[in-house]
Amino acid sequence: MRRLRAALPLLLLIGIGIALWSTGALDRFRPEQLVAQQHELRHAVHAHPLLACCIYIGLVALVIATGVPASWVVILAGGMLFGILNATLLTGAGELLGSLVLYFAARHAFGSGERPPPKMADRVRRGYLRHPVSYTLFLRLVPVLPFGGVTVALAWLRCPVWLFSTATFAGGCVMAVFETAIGAGIAHSIAHGEPLGPHLFLHSRVMVPLVALAVLALIPILIQRLRTPRG
Repeated sequence: MRRLRAALPLLLLIGIGIALWSTGALDRFRPEQLVAQQHELRHAVHAHPLLACCIYIGLVALVIATGVPASWVVILAGGMLFGILNATLLTGAGELLGSLVLYFAARHAFGSGERPPPKMADRVRRGYLRHPVSYTLFLRLVPVLPFGGVTVALAWLRCPVWLFSTATFAGGCVMAVFETAIGAGIAHSIAHGEPLGPHLFLHSRVMVPLVALAVLALIPILIQRLRTPRG
């Protein structure tokens, strides 16, 4: 019963994420929906910039804290509405806030056990704590790993809060640069009369950050290949 009470915050976040995903509440942030309302949304952002920034940060924090797999939709929308630089900083702040909520909920859930962890789990944790900075930065900077899954894993590994916060903000900003650039490129093409469609991804403003994101995903694999002794 004690373990269940400790896991309630984490279960509540998961439940909110399932509700957001199943009800389609985030569908309004898809590119086609934003295109239909782009003039009204841009006017609202310019009329109330501080409020718009706070709403966007809160929305990013919500999808990150609840582990919704559609966070990229919200980040693309941020690039379309705020531009690359502003959206990157706002996204980094939102991801840090949401990750800290999920991190502390997971730490609370994992720290409730009175029995010692299995030997394998203890060995993994001790191995991580020998090189926490390297492992944390690696996990945060690999774009193919789920953001929420990495957050829970780092909480289980007992990553220090200062290191978690630094790596999360840095890794979130690195990823957000490319994701918001894609959104800004789509917005630029639409503003110049291009209809929404797959052909937009062939424009240089969209293609370049997509290719850069793919290269970023391959860097850890290349590093591993270089470190592996040749047969």
